[in-house]
Amino acid sequence: MSYSYKIVVDSCCELPEELLKDERLQRVPLELFVGDYHMMDDENFDQADFLSKVAASPVCPRSACPSPERYMDSFKTDADRVYVVTLSSQLSGSYNSAMLGVKLYQEEYGEKEIHVFDSESASCGETQIVLKIMELEEAGLPFEEIVEKTEQFRNHVFTYFVLDNLETLRKNGRLSTVKALVASTLNIKPIMAGCKGKIVQKSQCIGMKKALARLGDLLVEDLRNVGERCLIISHCNAPEKAELMKKLLLAKTRFTKVIILNTRGISSMYANDGGIIVTA
Repeated sequence: MSYSYKIVVDSCCELPEELLKDERLQRVPLELFVGDYHMMDDENFDQADFLSKVAASPVCPRSACPSPERYMDSFKTDADRVYVVTLSSQLSGSYNSAMLGVKLYQEEYGEKEIHVFDSESASCGETQIVLKIMELEEAGLPFEEIVEKTEQFRNHVFTYFVLDNLETLRKNGRLSTVKALVASTLNIKPIMAGCKGKIVQKSQCIGMKKALARLGDLLVEDLRNVGERCLIISHCNAPEKAELMKKLLLAKTRFTKVIILNTRGISSMYANDGGIIVTA
């Protein structure tokens, strides 16, 4: 079956089960490295095995973004319109690689309606953009209007997260805008957020439960002026925390839909075991 549009995402984007086999979507994998061990963040990713390797490794895990050629290959489709959603360009080279992939494709195959969205987020922040594109496509809007409305939507997606362990983010240089972080030995959990694609610290609490409650307060405050939203919670091997986060937020406000997802490779690497990411 042929489709009029296609959505390409990098593998940091978590997708709901019903979209994993949707032929309109394609995930382009990043690569993961734990010491000398190398794996692709694709459908064969084993979270439990990966987390055990990270826990046992004396060196910090790292990642590599998809090549421009991988992106270019994903644009070879009968679909008239292609939308690409990547990790924040402030956190990864995935966006720049996708942009170069567009240039390579057009040089070889000619013009095509392709737009690359810098999610200015990660994980389920990318998922939010995917769902918005699909909603606008199903409404029958033209390509340019979908791009414009999705960009506007992206600018008002709020991303918050609380992690048990910030070391991977710190050691990979993803916390450069955060001036100081408290010692994890004190059980003080920083509440972090995305701000125009960069990571900032918004608050901190003693203990995970209090941190999740504070995260809920901050998110609801952000949502007051933007109406009802879809709530998406991604967790790294922490379904109980995700359900608690859902319960806390539903007690404070309404959402059109609630989706809970388990993190894939890249998000698992940065969130670490027990991390929670919330977007709306």
